[in-house]
Amino acid sequence: MVGMRGWRKAAVVATFLGPSLVCLLAFSLGPMIGTVWTSLQEWNLIRDAEFIGLDNYRELWSDEDFRRALANTVYYLVGYLPLVTVGGLGLALLVNQRLRGVALFRAMYFLPVVTSWVVVALLWRWLLNPNDGLVNWALDKVGIDGPGWWTDKRWAMPSVILASAWKDLGFVMVILLAGLQSIPISLHEAATLDGAGPWQRLWRVTIPLLTPSLFFVAVISLINGFQVFDQVWVMTEGGPAGASTVVVEQIVKNTFTYGRAGYASAQSVVLFVIILAVTAVQLRLQKRWVHYAT
Repeated sequence: MVGMRGWRKAAVVATFLGPSLVCLLAFSLGPMIGTVWTSLQEWNLIRDAEFIGLDNYRELWSDEDFRRALANTVYYLVGYLPLVTVGGLGLALLVNQRLRGVALFRAMYFLPVVTSWVVVALLWRWLLNPNDGLVNWALDKVGIDGPGWWTDKRWAMPSVILASAWKDLGFVMVILLAGLQSIPISLHEAATLDGAGPWQRLWRVTIPLLTPSLFFVAVISLINGFQVFDQVWVMTEGGPAGASTVVVEQIVKNTFTYGRAGYASAQSVVLFVIILAVTAVQLRLQKRWVHYAT
């Protein structure tokens, strides 16, 4: 009788999970396996694929363009992560105050998150236009000669970083705001009674209790950062002279411009392995600095 009930329970669970499992296999695990298989082929999306084993990976090992794209992706992450984390924390602390109209400010700061990346990239491409952009116009009014931004090799990637951070600040703000509101007020009151000032309460109470939310933001932002593409494609197309080329942009070009789907799949697999390894390191190190409430 117990065995029959167990089978019935398993059948009910499978019935409810079935549709989600089918979608997972069809749109996630299936394409992942297909990408690994395609990376072992030479395929231009037109002719039949030809199995070539690990040749794509051997070529990738000595590909200077891929190494440059990977270096640019890391450069993007180094600039983007601190900016979006510190900025998002500052906004979260600001909109966590009990002020009149604070709900309107929360909505305004979150608006870029739900805006299309194409719209945001085109907006920042105009704002940072070296000739008639609003940013250089404002700099000129205070006597500063504005840089070339996305037309300058030195400033192309910083331009992308600025646009990316501006768009994602609202997302980080919402996550950290939820973390701030979960901190008991009694802890701040106790710290105040012990003589702790605003900065001491921030560093001794708020930040330690906010580390789970900060850890989540770090993991998600890092994963998304490695996959940066839309803003690069719209603002710079990887230029000038490859100064802002990134890994995903090269994957797209190799697939649809150069007809090298197998080689692009090998790049995708390597990028996946890198993201997996970095995420695993983050999960490993979280025990050292993330403090979960007990």
